[in-house]
Amino acid sequence: MLAICGNDTLRELASPGKSGSCFFITQDDRFMIKTVKKAEVKVLIRMLRSYYEHVRLHKSTLLTRFYGTHCIKQVGCPKVRFVIMGNFCCSEYKIHRRFDLKGSSHGRTIDKTERKIDETTTLKDLDLDYAFRLQRFWYEELMKQIQMDCVFLETQGIMDYSLLLGVHFRNDLSVSKIGLSQPMALPKSTGKRKSFEGGGNFCEQCFMETGCKERDLITESRRPFVQLGMNMPAQAERSSKRMLDKFLLNERHLFIAAPSGGPCDVYLFFGIIDILQDYDITKKLEHAYKSFQVNPGRISAVDPKLYSRRFQDFIRRVFVKQQH
Repeated sequence: MLAICGNDTLRELASPGKSGSCFFITQDDRFMIKTVKKAEVKVLIRMLRSYYEHVRLHKSTLLTRFYGTHCIKQVGCPKVRFVIMGNFCCSEYKIHRRFDLKGSSHGRTIDKTERKIDETTTLKDLDLDYAFRLQRFWYEELMKQIQMDCVFLETQGIMDYSLLLGVHFRNDLSVSKIGLSQPMALPKSTGKRKSFEGGGNFCEQCFMETGCKERDLITESRRPFVQLGMNMPAQAERSSKRMLDKFLLNERHLFIAAPSGGPCDVYLFFGIIDILQDYDITKKLEHAYKSFQVNPGRISAVDPKLYSRRFQDFIRRVFVKQQH
C-alpha cells in the first residue's frame, strides 16, 4: 500500500502497442498499474478463483501476478479500469536484448535494420537468432512449469499471451559482438514519460525503465538469488534464423549453431504476460479473416488449445538442455 499510495508519485510509461492502455510503475519498482478494458476485467474476475489456486499451488508459476483490479469514475468522465500487477521485469542487470515471443510468425518481426536495433527495441519471434542452453535442473523445471501454466491458460480459454524474455550478456566482449553499448550503470528515472520502440507493452519497457542498478557491479559473493525466470544463468548460442522460420511455418527443424561465434554467458529474465485475452468473437473473426490471407497456423489468433500446443513447442526450441 505504501508503494502505491505513498507520497512518491507513480512513473508513467508510454506504450506504442495496439492496446491503447496506460502504464504506471511505483517508485520502488515493485508494482505495475495498467489500464484495461472492461472485457479484460471480466476475464480476470471469471477466472480469479482458478487463478488464485494455480498461483498458490505453483509457487514458481511464470504467469503475471495480479494483486487487485479497480475502477474509477469521475464526474463527466468515462470509467477507468486498471489492474495492479507484480513487476517481475524489474532487474538490476542491464538488459541487452528483449524478445516478445508467441510462437507465431505472421507479423512477428520488427521493421528495423540491424543497425537500428538497440537495448530499447522489443524483438519478436522472427527476429530471434539465439538458442539458450540451460542447466539440466533449470531446463526440466522450466519445461514442467511452462506446461502447467499453459494447461491452466488453455482450460480458461486464454490465448494470445507471450513469453517476455530479457537477456543480459555477462561480459563486455559478448556485448560488443552484437553491436551494443558497453554495460554501464543506468541513470535514475526522472519520472518523465518515455516511449520504447518495437510495439511492445509495458512489461517489456520495464526492462529498461526499472533497471535499478547495474548488477555487473555486484561482487561474486553478492550474486542475486536465482529462481525460475529471474537471474537464470545460461549460454546463448547463435542460431540460424532460417531454421526458426521453418518451425514457424510449421516445418520440422531443430536449432543449429550459426557458423560464426561461440556461446556467450548470459542471465535470463522471463515470464508469461498478456493473459487476459480469451478467444472471443473478435478473435474468432480475426482468425477467419487472416486465414484467407496466410496459413492459419502462422497467425496469433487461434484456438486456445492450438495456441498452447504451438507456444510450448516453440519454447522447447528456444531453450535447450546442456548435455553435461
